[in-house]
Amino acid sequence: MDEADFMRGRVYGADHDDASPRPDRAYAQLVGGPLDGLLLDVTDHAPGDRHDRHEVALTTEIGRYGPGGRALYVRRPADGRRFDWRCDEPGTR
Repeated sequence: MDEADFMRGRVYGADHDDASPRPDRAYAQLVGGPLDGLLLDVTDHAPGDRHDRHEVALTTEIGRYGPGGRALYVRRPADGRRFDWRCDEPGTR
């Protein structure tokens, strides 16, 4: 995926009317699982900084556990711009 394709992706959690990435933000691509291909805003979580996110549990309506379930993604060690899907988890109700 080249930079132009990357910047055409949709951002996880963004309003459907404005789901395009913004040039002033940093994103990682979600790979596999129910959120495959979406971009995750990691602007405040740059690699190496004290807020670095190595895994994220993202709420989704389309995973194994349906509405309220979560998809677990883990940062790819060799490529911090990608998070790989690990599993779906039930959400907290």
